[in-house]
Amino acid sequence: MSTPLNTQIAFITGGNRGLGLETARQLGKLGILPVIGARSEQAGLDAVAKLKADGVTAESIVFDATKPADRARAVDFFQARAGRLDILVNNAGVYLEGEPGVSRPYTASTLPEKVLRDTMETNFFAPVALTQALLPLLKKAPAGRIVNLASILGSLTLHSDPTSPIYEMKSAAYDTSKTALNAFTVQLAFELKGSSVKVNSAHPGWVHTEMGGASAPMNVEDGAKTSVRLATLPAEGPSGGFFHMGDALPW
Repeated sequence: MSTPLNTQIAFITGGNRGLGLETARQLGKLGILPVIGARSEQAGLDAVAKLKADGVTAESIVFDATKPADRARAVDFFQARAGRLDILVNNAGVYLEGEPGVSRPYTASTLPEKVLRDTMETNFFAPVALTQALLPLLKKAPAGRIVNLASILGSLTLHSDPTSPIYEMKSAAYDTSKTALNAFTVQLAFELKGSSVKVNSAHPGWVHTEMGGASAPMNVEDGAKTSVRLATLPAEGPSGGFFHMGDALPW
């Protein structure tokens, strides 16, 4: 069964749990068809079943953001499904430096090269490659929207300000990957000026998920709101910005 052309389609990477799953749920409640990218078929099917129990129709595909073959499969899927993609939420990410806010096993001078490379691969190189692959389909949508899940920890302005709330929260690999992703947002937004496609970075907040850890103060319902807002921006909405709950954040 093919999706009606008047139904918006969203692809949420890492959408089978945590923030990704909640983003899919909230988009689904708005009448958008969420397609979940999950590393295993069963994880995707389980997520679809959870959403169905909540009254949301969703689909899933096997997708590992770091695998070129999976990116190519995603392009083929959306081309066959509707000939376009309305929303891309680059949500998949990793944090490989202990538990946020609790442990900090590495400093900038002791960070293992493998931790840095693995973090950059998933949090930066993979979403850039996926966005490039899917951009032709996003351009075919009446109002394409790209949401890059960044973090306030990617803000160089705040990290260099001793009075900022994140000044002591240094995670060299993760922070660097999110700073790089923010830079890509700026570059791509400049390229897409005047088009129907908007791209923005989202700081969801410090959210209580498997990756965010037990110390995180925000729930997933609130954490997903920024992504959903940016995924559904009106024509007059911003592009090339960095936001949390509607508020602009400093780069």
